[in-house]
Amino acid sequence: MLAVAEPAVKGAFPYGKIYAGVLGLGFVAAVSLGSIAFYNSKRPVGWEDKDRPGFVPKVDTNDEDQ
Repeated sequence: MLAVAEPAVKGAFPYGKIYAGVLGLGFVAAVSLGSIAFYNSKRPVGWEDKDRPGFVPKVDTNDEDQ
């Protein structure tokens, strides 16, 4: 009985690798977007005099429409 199910297991799709890839991609996206948001926000205490890194784009947040 076990020998009948064995070929199906050997040809199984690698769901674990896809899950790890999606998880890794989500982590990289979260860190990237979080860094952009942090460096474009008002600086927390102790970070007021720090410069924005060159790889973080400047986001214009003018609220003239309101």
